[in-house]
Amino acid sequence: MRQVRKRNRQVRRGGFILLLGILLFSFGNPPIQGETAAPDVMERVNLAWNKQATASSEISGREAGKAVDGSRDTYWQPASTDREDMSVFIQVDLGSEQSFNQVVLDLNRGDHLGSIEIDYSRDGESWSRAYAKNGGIRADGQEVMTFDSVSASHIRVTLLLSRNLNVQLKELELYMQDGDQGIPSDVTELAFVKPDGTPYTNNEELTLDIGGTSAVEARGKRVSGEWISLPQVQIQYHAVGTSAAVTSEGSVTGVKVGATRLYAETSINGQGIRTPDFWIVVKDDQEFQDAKYIAFSSFTHKALVQKIGEAAILGEGEELPVVTIAPNRDGTVSARWFKDDQSRGSLGTKALQAGVTQSIMLPGGMKVPGTYEVRMTFQTTDGGTYFDSLFYTVMPKKGIPEGQSQIAFTGKDGRMVYVPDYKGNRIIDFSYVGYMGGGVKLPDVQARIAVQPTGGDDTAMLQAAIDEVSRLPRDADGFRGAVLLKKGTYLVGGSLNIQSSGVVLRGEGKSEDGTIIRGTGTTARNLIVVGGTNGAAVVDGTETDIQDLYVPAGSRSFHVQNASGYQVGDSVIVRRIGNDRWIHEIGMDHIYMRPGTGGTQQWSPFNLDFDRVITAIDGNQITVDAPLANAIERQWGGGKLFKATDESRIEQVGIENMRAISDFDPSKTDTKMDNDVLDTPYYSDEAHAERFIMMNSVKNAWVREVDGYHFSYALVQVGRQAKWVTVQDSETYDMVSVITGGRRYSFFIQGQLNLVQRNYTETSRHAYVIESRVQGPNVMYDNKATREYNTSEPHHRWSTGGLYDNVSARISVRDRGWLGSGHGWAGANYVMWNTEGGLVAQKPPTAQNYVIGHIPTEDGLNVKPLVPNDYDSRPREDGYWEYADRHVAIQSLFVQQLKDRLGQQAVDNLARTPVGGGAIDIPEQP
Repeated sequence: MRQVRKRNRQVRRGGFILLLGILLFSFGNPPIQGETAAPDVMERVNLAWNKQATASSEISGREAGKAVDGSRDTYWQPASTDREDMSVFIQVDLGSEQSFNQVVLDLNRGDHLGSIEIDYSRDGESWSRAYAKNGGIRADGQEVMTFDSVSASHIRVTLLLSRNLNVQLKELELYMQDGDQGIPSDVTELAFVKPDGTPYTNNEELTLDIGGTSAVEARGKRVSGEWISLPQVQIQYHAVGTSAAVTSEGSVTGVKVGATRLYAETSINGQGIRTPDFWIVVKDDQEFQDAKYIAFSSFTHKALVQKIGEAAILGEGEELPVVTIAPNRDGTVSARWFKDDQSRGSLGTKALQAGVTQSIMLPGGMKVPGTYEVRMTFQTTDGGTYFDSLFYTVMPKKGIPEGQSQIAFTGKDGRMVYVPDYKGNRIIDFSYVGYMGGGVKLPDVQARIAVQPTGGDDTAMLQAAIDEVSRLPRDADGFRGAVLLKKGTYLVGGSLNIQSSGVVLRGEGKSEDGTIIRGTGTTARNLIVVGGTNGAAVVDGTETDIQDLYVPAGSRSFHVQNASGYQVGDSVIVRRIGNDRWIHEIGMDHIYMRPGTGGTQQWSPFNLDFDRVITAIDGNQITVDAPLANAIERQWGGGKLFKATDESRIEQVGIENMRAISDFDPSKTDTKMDNDVLDTPYYSDEAHAERFIMMNSVKNAWVREVDGYHFSYALVQVGRQAKWVTVQDSETYDMVSVITGGRRYSFFIQGQLNLVQRNYTETSRHAYVIESRVQGPNVMYDNKATREYNTSEPHHRWSTGGLYDNVSARISVRDRGWLGSGHGWAGANYVMWNTEGGLVAQKPPTAQNYVIGHIPTEDGLNVKPLVPNDYDSRPREDGYWEYADRHVAIQSLFVQQLKDRLGQQAVDNLARTPVGGGAIDIPEQP
């Protein structure tokens, strides 16, 4: 981040010199992703395009030059400190004197702007005012400003803020607009029109094939209501997205499968107007016939449900399905059948010819109750080997115990039975979470040092004690020892850092007369930071492809192309690739703009990296230590396996048995609550400690018996590089901040395989929250929240594999649409088990969310889906709901799963036990 003094010095970012003699014109996004295409040759020239831009400040990757590069996928963003005086500016050196009379701005939003000032200069030093707009800024940030022609070599645009919010300028365009050519003076609206001349409404769409074209016309509306063509008006067409391209004349071409937002804008009589959003959806009916997809397998059956996330069930004695294979390559397929994961026999081998459907008949023995799997091995003529499976379950007429779910119930042996969908997706086994991978009692660690408050700032004293223990050797269990904080109040004006394995901070109680850490001062910070910022890292040169066409959610095993370089015990990254075609499949390249403000960002492709350890190898089949929380689908990008190093993480760290208080300024109050206003003011100071504990790069760690007061962000945040962390028996009260986004996430999970149990919170926005793109599983068990201002939830952008088990709180797992900057589908493969409160759970495409045993409460009536609604009426499916008005007989899914895997002792190890006391609190050197 760099910043300079306004109007005197600027951060310089060079453009490049245009070829002489070429007239260029800009029309929004370039047609090819990643390119900044030169504008088409036209009479109208964007004089600012790729010229040298400077600004009052900028942040890395969002420099001033990004606002004049011709791409609306990039933008200039000033530093937050630059906005403190509510004014930012950007200026462009045109290289030579030019005449112009129109500025076009494409901002992320405009509802936080009070005024816009346009100044010009012939030398970059002496400035004159060309135009000023005071108030009336468009909420969507799309401004076209026309003024009397001026001649200059420099132009400066100053944005005067009415609210201190982010400024993001996608494009600044500069034109010499022709004069009045008989345009009707009463044209006040612009819209795309249908062939019959009627206007498209906001967010309507047109479907094209790849390579298909269509002309779209933008017309103006007169006061009389007549929609007229505007041949004499220069209209700019913008395509936001990469699946379609638009020309300067409004001809649209389908480029690849996906969705692209289209809009047009112009200026008439000095007033900028633009169309409502219009979507181009591009399809390809032949796309999955490509050889890279190998084959597609399914059942042929008149009644069997074949849908992701819905159990594939047959009745006892019902007609069997037929396996149908649609191959994209020549080769063979061999198949075996399994009952309840036990091999029962071969189904033979058949030749495959690309484009010719093949069938496999199932034997009569597959009709009796049980879960069946057809495992197929594909051998292609080019030597490739690939794998796929299909599943169904024959349900007994009498077999599910009373009061239990039909997709997750206890069998005759008392262990869980799961009913998968036809691709094998099922409720995940969540028992692998928490300290040491689950079911291990939190240790009691011997004190090495005891400290007491000094009466002044104790930051340095406490850090010295931590550092002293950090230098001790680790014992056989991996511990160096505990720093015991004797009863009293410790003033901490800075932050405490634990950067070594085997260190524990323990107090003598979390009551008012126990151990209290008081965060003093006005710096927003974390009071305790554990670990660095680097977690598991991929080892270069170890990559191998996953050969399964589909690895279902909940699996621990999969096939790779070559397992010879791997050993049991290796740390690995299992990468699930999500390509741009998958983004389109789940609708996240087609999120409507946020009503009123715009600024919604469509999703880009992303991967999910599951941090695992190999537990078994059988040929090229790998088994890892914990289930994968998202399916890996060749259709949507497939997957890869990498070796990983885990050297950066520290481990065996605990913080326990104390209270933390964040000092704040009680004179600062507010009534804002997200998009609402409260009747009663509350404390809103934010210049104080944000979090008590930040768990960064750490594994096998814990926080227990810790209470917090007045923090603005979180009691405990478990970061993205944290793994196998348990947070239990802790409480947080009276949070202090503005009640708005990015605040009051009491228990906040960003990492993998973590457990949050038996906690309580008041005054949260998101009490028990899991971040975006989190690779689960993670578990929230036996927690409660009251006086909530929002919901416990996966917060945004495809968090996977969370369990809310016996949680009393408002919970939401849904399509969050345009909230934030385009949160979209927040969670996939989540389970809500025996929960209470308000609850919404929707089913995202390609995955599922499950609600089993829920008791709604009156307090939760305000928890409902965001979409569909009047603005976005596209249907969303409900998740899987069962026992939606009462609890099921299995009290806790997590506890039952832990018992099934590790036995009753593992369950007993979850129990709350006294912390410290006796001999372990008497310092003893190793």
